[in-house]
Amino acid sequence: MSTIRTATTWQRALSLALIGAWAGSALSEESVVDKVNAEAAKGVIVTHALRANVAELEGSGGNITVLSGPDGKFLVDSGIGLSKAAMQASLAKLGSSPVKYVANTHWHWDHSDGDAWLQQAGATVIATPQTVSHLTQASRVSDWNHTFPPVSADGVPSVRLTADKTYTMNGESVVVHPLMASHTDGDISVYFKHADVLATGDTFWNGVYPYIDDEHGGGINGTIAAVDSYLKFVTDKTIIVPGHGAAADRKQLLEYRDMLVAVRDRVAALKHQGKTLSEVVAAKPTAPFDAKWGKFIVTPELFTKLVYEGV
Repeated sequence: MSTIRTATTWQRALSLALIGAWAGSALSEESVVDKVNAEAAKGVIVTHALRANVAELEGSGGNITVLSGPDGKFLVDSGIGLSKAAMQASLAKLGSSPVKYVANTHWHWDHSDGDAWLQQAGATVIATPQTVSHLTQASRVSDWNHTFPPVSADGVPSVRLTADKTYTMNGESVVVHPLMASHTDGDISVYFKHADVLATGDTFWNGVYPYIDDEHGGGINGTIAAVDSYLKFVTDKTIIVPGHGAAADRKQLLEYRDMLVAVRDRVAALKHQGKTLSEVVAAKPTAPFDAKWGKFIVTPELFTKLVYEGV
């Protein structure tokens, strides 16, 4: 499998916006999210067949994994609401059955903003209580220079997941698993057991530095722990759908884990020496990894900041 696809237009827009925010550029209150929404509204969705009756949709925020069949569709994440028409068209191409379930891997809008229209269409949305809490109150992400208002009543997930739950449909066992605090404080993963496809949400970004939402309970140590939990059961045959980037295999997930650990340890050592954030950033602790991992949304400087806040 390729390490990462060419960035989509919305991903490039978010990358530029985050770089500007980190550099201290004068940004409007809505700059980051508005740029991404504008691209999502253009409605370019690409479908990637994975295995059996599981596919991945790319282009409406984070990656969306879809199980299709006569019993209905099971979605992992709902993308950005402005992609509704394009999403409807893409889902229709996967079969005429309606969306029955949507599992939110976490609360960020590029993974959950489509919840409202999907629930209006009859889907049941599953999320952790922490995700529901963030969705139902004003939630600010300082690195994106944006405060998200509470979602509408239609956008509130109806199932609060606090323990593993298996959904059986279309000959598949879908294991929905709440994680400890990792990318945020309320992440979940979803494993399609028969197809051997794991959807990780933003606990895994393939080939690029990840964003970690320290403001909402996430942290580098929890992210590493989440990846370690995946590595305990995935095999060389498992297809792994990250929150961002191309579908991956176990080798790529392990490489990601090793990068996280190495950067975490470097930043922690500098912080424990009493160095300030600015001093740690200036020391370039990510330098050995930047050529591969630092060319996308999260810059080496921003990733260093996120790790520093979590050690």
